[in-house]
Amino acid sequence: MALAGKKVAVLVEQKYEELELWYPYFRLKEAGAVPVLVGPTAGATYPSKLGYPATAELAAKDAVAADFAGIVISGGFSPDYIRRSQDMLKLVRDAHELKKPLAAICHGPWVLCSTTALRDRKATGFSSIRDDMVNAGAEWVDAEVVIDGLIITSRTPKDLPAFTAAFLKAIGG
Repeated sequence: MALAGKKVAVLVEQKYEELELWYPYFRLKEAGAVPVLVGPTAGATYPSKLGYPATAELAAKDAVAADFAGIVISGGFSPDYIRRSQDMLKLVRDAHELKKPLAAICHGPWVLCSTTALRDRKATGFSSIRDDMVNAGAEWVDAEVVIDGLIITSRTPKDLPAFTAAFLKAIGG
């Protein structure tokens, strides 16, 4: 498998969208990658919008961007919490500087709005964050998946197959 042993950070925080976290997580596992749930606190359990638990395996402060092939940022309300954590944002910024693929779906691009990753890029996300993305320098496109360099974005859970396939390809799958 082309992705055998490649570590991928899957960011987790409270009120994440279940499908947008677990679909890519399990597709990465199926492809041979090693998805790692990264949250503000290692060992802490973060409930989804519906209460489904996800336990962070690694604290963002201990995560090193160079150790990961890329980062997945799910939606729901978790991006609003993720972007409040300087350690979580540092991990995303560092990964962007190292030219690692960053995949954000639904409200996930909110995290990218708190970095420079969207500047002069085409991107998409849930329609309600369009203005935030444009103000962060993106050209917002209404499409199933938008790939601009190593920035991969999608709108909603229905876009997960295209989103995940694009990310798998970007990290070498």
